Amino acid sequence: MLGQYYHLLDYLASYMSWWLIGVLFLIGLYGIMVKENLLKKIMALNVMQVAVILFFLNVAQKSGATLAVLFPGAKAGAVDVYVNPLPHALMLTAIVVSLAVIGVAMALVIQVYRCYGSLEEPEVLRRMRK
Repeated sequence: MLGQYYHLLDYLASYMSWWLIGVLFLIGLYGIMVKENLLKKIMALNVMQVAVILFFLNVAQKSGATLAVLFPGAKAGAVDVYVNPLPHALMLTAIVVSLAVIGVAMALVIQVYRCYGSLEEPEVLRRMRK
């Protein structure tokens, strides 16, 4: 009876990073869709951005590969033994862009609070209509 569960646990453990990425993305999506506080929406957006970055880093992972640094005696054209550095460089750029997006969003939220005195979306919309 216990043998059945070992296969399920082994399957879940082998794809644990994918499950974590999916859960993080869904938490971020839930926060953006359901929460009414603008600050909570920004935090959810950040969680979603982290999930997307982790997704691309996970896709770029190659088992049994080493860093893309040429060592003395390395074979020319043996690209199968190296990890592609391009996705990692692009994700560094994505991290910088996400920081800029969060910074601009926080500045906008501060201005919304100064103008309308609230960060709750329905309250802000109600005060905008007046």
